[in-house]
Amino acid sequence: MAVLIDKTDKVIVQGMTGREGRTRTKLMLGYGTNVVGGVTPGRGGEVVEGLPVWDSVLEAQDAAGPINTSVLFIPAPLVKSAAIEAFTAGVKLIVIVPDRVPLHDVMEIKAAAVEYDADFLGPNTLGTLSPGVGVLGMMGGSAESARKFFKSGTVGVSSRSGGITSSIAYYLGKAGIGVSSIVHVGGDPIVGLPHPEVLRRFESDPDTKAVVMFGEIGGTQEEDAAELIESSGFTKPLIAYIGGKGAREGTRFSHAGAIIEGGRGTYQGKIDALKAAGAAIAPTYDAIPEVTIQVLKDRGIGIS
Repeated sequence: MAVLIDKTDKVIVQGMTGREGRTRTKLMLGYGTNVVGGVTPGRGGEVVEGLPVWDSVLEAQDAAGPINTSVLFIPAPLVKSAAIEAFTAGVKLIVIVPDRVPLHDVMEIKAAAVEYDADFLGPNTLGTLSPGVGVLGMMGGSAESARKFFKSGTVGVSSRSGGITSSIAYYLGKAGIGVSSIVHVGGDPIVGLPHPEVLRRFESDPDTKAVVMFGEIGGTQEEDAAELIESSGFTKPLIAYIGGKGAREGTRFSHAGAIIEGGRGTYQGKIDALKAAGAAIAPTYDAIPEVTIQVLKDRGIGIS
């Protein structure tokens, strides 16, 4: 089992006819994702990677539905209209890859997701990957690389950094630890599925026995994750690493969502909250595999 993606899910790509859309469609197809076509207004009737392109999500639903997942590779100013179009057509999960989506647009997308009982990953995300199941977005770079570097196993990964998401899975694999699913929540201040929501998905996944979380300064995702643990909303072992230890208040670190303001979102505040909730803290990034192995051994969980 996997989180966010299943072999039976029908997936479309909004913006499939663009350069990134074409490239990432090839990646997703090559890794086994059930992509059934794409949507680009005014380009209906074209074919990309052997798949049909429709003018609207509703046309795609009529022709190939029920479609429950859409991956967006379109310019940031058009994301809001594309996302809401997908929600109104019945799509239940949207992966918003583009960055620089206006904040007020994301807020409207979030409201629409609630209205239509749907979810979205991102914006500013590389997506998600479940070994042997599929990939949504651009995780892994190519199908060949994804198969080579991501080992199937029982540890989930939730990360606020795209590159680090892949890197953690890679280094866990080198240490003999396989992953169930890896999720890049997105690097923006407001995202559809922040750490706590991803942890809830992992909690419900019987194949995930523990989770590695890569956090950063800024925002309250990690403190919220600690509160989730304390309320028993997440009961599996959590191994956490927080980036940005040396940043001072007002300093932007790495992503738009990683900025300390008003005394909130600090490195130490996140560490203290997670420790108090019982999470295992990796003191350095390089220590993540070692700490994960120790936690798994302490809980009697197999490494792979």
